[in-house]
Amino acid sequence: MFKSSKKEENQQNERFKMGRRKFLKAGAASALAAGIVGAIGVLPAEAAEAMASQTGPQNGAKSKLHPNMDYGGASVRFVEHNDQWLGTSKLVGTVKNSHEADSGFFYAMRGKLTAEAQKAAFGYGFVFKHPFNAAIAGFALNLAPEPMVSGQPAPEKLPIPDPEQMSQHIKDCAYFLRADEVGIGKMPPYAYYSYNKPANLEDLLKDDLSKSTPVTERLPYVIVVMVDQHLETMLASTGYDGISAAQSMRSYHSTGVISCILASYIRNLGYNARAQHFTNYNAVMPPCIIAAGLGELTRTGDCTAHPRLGFRHKVAAVTTDLPLAPDKPIDFGMLDFCRVCGKCADNCPSGAITKDKEPVEYNGYLRWNTDSKKCTIFRATNKEGSSCGRCMKVCPWDSKEQSWFHEAGTWIGSHGEASSSLLKKIDDMFGYGTEQIGKYKWWLEWPERYDLSKL
Repeated sequence: MFKSSKKEENQQNERFKMGRRKFLKAGAASALAAGIVGAIGVLPAEAAEAMASQTGPQNGAKSKLHPNMDYGGASVRFVEHNDQWLGTSKLVGTVKNSHEADSGFFYAMRGKLTAEAQKAAFGYGFVFKHPFNAAIAGFALNLAPEPMVSGQPAPEKLPIPDPEQMSQHIKDCAYFLRADEVGIGKMPPYAYYSYNKPANLEDLLKDDLSKSTPVTERLPYVIVVMVDQHLETMLASTGYDGISAAQSMRSYHSTGVISCILASYIRNLGYNARAQHFTNYNAVMPPCIIAAGLGELTRTGDCTAHPRLGFRHKVAAVTTDLPLAPDKPIDFGMLDFCRVCGKCADNCPSGAITKDKEPVEYNGYLRWNTDSKKCTIFRATNKEGSSCGRCMKVCPWDSKEQSWFHEAGTWIGSHGEASSSLLKKIDDMFGYGTEQIGKYKWWLEWPERYDLSKL
């Protein structure tokens, strides 16, 4: 009897979700005529305007190929550059440059976490255990050699337009190369690593950092390119099944290709430029993302969210001395939202994401005190999939199809803690983030490969 009742309940839930999705794909005018919006009672007149406009305020140089900034309905404000803040992240002391070997999976390779995590992280084995992930990541490694990311600029500088027009052109180049978003920022000096990890993996496994390479580059500008990890795939995924790492690898590869081409192009113009992508970084990406006006820090520690894509993205960058007009950092209310939501913390399979109300001091700035070690261990040793993107899956900012309702919802969520609480309640009411939509599942699973300890 219990099983039958449970089955009926699941069928009712599925019918509700199907009805909800049809409702969301309806036009705003039809919904208003039906009295639905009035029944919900949450959409002010300003939100209706946000639905109708389909555009956001313009940040910096305006691209010709991508003239309207798509912030997904969020209310975005621009932040002035100063020494006390990076975007909306409060600087409370000296931010020290970090060693690349102290970052997640390299830290695991050094044996600083668990023996199982070290074994899984070796050569990124946790990524390569899924055949499709391995195909993408293996190909992307071709972008790692230094000649792909850097080199000497042409001896003669070609004449270029003024910084504003040049910035417009660089954005158009990035969009032409299929970036989903692009921004230009003032490069924060502390965004560079202090040292790169040892080139020899054996040295890393032995925790011998004596052969680490100092990062001496200091260039004034950073171009950040962002690629969507694919909405429908995420909607069908658990967030930590076989496709999880493939979503990352596809976007890492795409942004890596774009950054290498842009850097080479800028060097052809006679200026210094280095690509910064996931197989050969000289820099940490979150502060670059913030500086380029593409996101804010979130409850998940050092991860940044974009107003439209949320966490559902990967980035690469180009550091350069090409004269450019930088964009401004943005504020779309993410800190207020993260204070009241906590959905990522409630659903984190490793328990790594803090439920604290407020950010705390870390390395000279304020952030939420997420345990990156727990996160790394789970992602490296996950026996139910390949890596993990559960926080990306459940976050109310990035689990939505494009619709008038979601445009209005993100507008609400970007207006302080009370509005943020309302958006979270709506998100829960409609079942977002915790569902798997079967019709979107296209990939195959090989669960026999998930437990690396058995291979």
